[in-house]
Amino acid sequence: MAILKYVLRRLLNLIPVLIIISMLLFGLSKLMPGDPVLMMMPQKGFKTAKAKQEMYETIQKKYGFDKSIPEQYVNWVVRTVKGDLGESTKYRRPVTQLLGEPLVNTLILNIGVTILSFLISLRIGIKSAVGRGSFYDKFWQVVSLVGISLPTFFFALILIYFFSFQLGWLPPGQMPRNIHDIGEWTLHLILPTLTLLFGSLASTSRYVRNSMLDALGQDYIRTARAKGLSERKVIYSHAFRNALIPVVTIVAWSITGLLGGAAITETVFSYNGIGRFLIASVVARDYNVVMALNMMYAVLSVLGNLLMDIGYSLVDPRVRLE
Repeated sequence: MAILKYVLRRLLNLIPVLIIISMLLFGLSKLMPGDPVLMMMPQKGFKTAKAKQEMYETIQKKYGFDKSIPEQYVNWVVRTVKGDLGESTKYRRPVTQLLGEPLVNTLILNIGVTILSFLISLRIGIKSAVGRGSFYDKFWQVVSLVGISLPTFFFALILIYFFSFQLGWLPPGQMPRNIHDIGEWTLHLILPTLTLLFGSLASTSRYVRNSMLDALGQDYIRTARAKGLSERKVIYSHAFRNALIPVVTIVAWSITGLLGGAAITETVFSYNGIGRFLIASVVARDYNVVMALNMMYAVLSVLGNLLMDIGYSLVDPRVRLE
């Protein structure tokens, strides 16, 4: 019951935060260079300049660009509250109809990466901390440093070069032709999954290692060992639980990032995910799509903070939800 009250109170507090964020995002979207009306108009075929101007005004009025920015913002808020995200100026279709496929594709890619990254990082981080200074620890320290330093797009291109062009084992990118073929899906997901997994492992495993090292150096660990407890019980029942706070932070952000997409990776592999879709919408000055996606990211971010606070209270009895 205490958690439920806390969650409801936090959700109510998020309303003014989201309103301020929406104002900032809407204002910034209007500062993007270029005229979306001109991008929707055909470049040729006008007999007179008057005909071109009339079409310009018609499109401008249809999408509400003839109104002031405050009026446009109020109209956008009213539509959004009703569940209407507007119409895409690029695809001439409702935004709600366009987001489904990229969101599903991003989930398919990111769920596997999140689960694998969490499980493998725990194993690497704990073993590295317990065997501090060993070959295993030094090896993964080097690997994690490379993973953090290496640009994502460069690592993706390396994978494409070796596994697609040199060995010919895997497709270099794009979506599978038969979306119902699990085998084809798997082949197309291997390289982008490896790209995202490498960077995620590099950072998460270091968090786990450092957190475990800090926990293993505490007095209560020496007390537990002095009592004659097995090393496994000391590590997993005492040290690991107290080292979970930073890990909860990473996991919470990973969960909220499931729908965030990976714009660079999706672009390199021509993967039809939500990150690539956002880049295409920004280039096309598709304001309604840009606002819908940015607000989705904002909501995910604030919910991520809420999940972290709840997670802290669950793994650490010293943390209380107030």
